Amino acid sequence: MSAESAEAETKQPDRHISTGRNLPAAIGIGVLLGGLALLTLLTVKATFLIYMGVALALALHELAAAFRTKDIHVQLAPVALGGAAMLTAGYWAAGGAVAAAFALTLLGVLIFRMFLGADGYVRDVSAAVFATAYLGLLGACVSAMLAPHDGGKRVLTFIILTICSDIGGYFAGITLKPLTGGHKMAPIISPKKTWEGLAGSAVLSIVAGAILLPALLHGHWWQGIITGAAAVAAAVFGDLAESMIKRDLGIKDMGSLLPGHGGVLDRIDSLLFCAPVVWLLLALFIK
Repeated sequence: MSAESAEAETKQPDRHISTGRNLPAAIGIGVLLGGLALLTLLTVKATFLIYMGVALALALHELAAAFRTKDIHVQLAPVALGGAAMLTAGYWAAGGAVAAAFALTLLGVLIFRMFLGADGYVRDVSAAVFATAYLGLLGACVSAMLAPHDGGKRVLTFIILTICSDIGGYFAGITLKPLTGGHKMAPIISPKKTWEGLAGSAVLSIVAGAILLPALLHGHWWQGIITGAAAVAAAVFGDLAESMIKRDLGIKDMGSLLPGHGGVLDRIDSLLFCAPVVWLLLALFIK
């Protein structure tokens, strides 16, 4: 090989696509988590509440640890107990019980924090109320979705639509980026998100919705299209909202418990945002 050709070869652009995550580990963890969800939803659906409760408890631990990096202290006891009460009320009782559980959690936080002094009282209480709403209240929407006789299929539809948004965006982003260069969607908030990825998310979730609502819930295909599109929008804003939280706190991931994904909260952020949206649409469409 001549010196000129060797030099030209060294100047060829690197076409290796970096995915930014450990893909085999991410797939393995995703299959495991999805399998557990499927097992609980299609057997004794109430056991899904335990599965969800464990995930939210781990997410609360991660969120509280992230807050502590900015000297913000969440009172875990009342928030955890209140979250558990809201999840239970969302499944076993009416919506008024969830509101009552949230209100009682607020009282518990206000009282519990009193004993630690006035310094930082408003800051810590605000963080605890945020954690209660972000995890407990949004999680209670999943419990409410699970409550009807076909609740297992409703929650399964909700999970699949959210996962399709993630998978569609991920693979569209890494396959179209070399062709288009990647058009940043929100570079200040999340530099890796592209419009190409959003298009992939929308296509896969909308197609999944058009299939799942008639197949699982006896709905109409057009209802599935609306639900899929709404799930994509909610999932994208859920990811962006968590990215804003992490940027404000100066951290990269909420945790490292799930290889290839980061923390538990990094995995369920879009699910939390999708929950009230999909629950409401399914409540309107599926009688």
